[in-house]
Amino acid sequence: QMQLVESGGGLVQAGGSLRLSCAASGSHFPSHALSWWRQAPGKERELVAAVGWTGNDIKYVDSVKGRFTISRDDTKNTVYLQMNSLKPEDTAVYYCAAGPTHYPSSFASHYDYWGQGTQVTVSS
Repeated sequence: QMQLVESGGGLVQAGGSLRLSCAASGSHFPSHALSWWRQAPGKERELVAAVGWTGNDIKYVDSVKGRFTISRDDTKNTVYLQMNSLKPEDTAVYYCAAGPTHYPSSFASHYDYWGQGTQVTVSS
């Protein structure tokens, strides 16, 4: 079992930055792919970024490329999402997820463990 707890969300003006953290408890964190998802009101959940178990395989949704950076620290059992140049359309609840696949998957069904979410609101 693995429990995930997100932190770092909040209210920020357009153009600002936030860093989300997701701390995991439980076992096998280093062998899991990790990801960040988001869901805005009235929209489906979408993958924002994912990183494989080595930290070298990374994928991003096109809308955040060049602005967001995902990273993992296996010594701290934590995955981060650095978000720069935030836009109002980035407003959503952000969730972290972990799955036993070694490579960053775009499919939510590949992730077994989910956090409770943290709200990110970007004002214009």
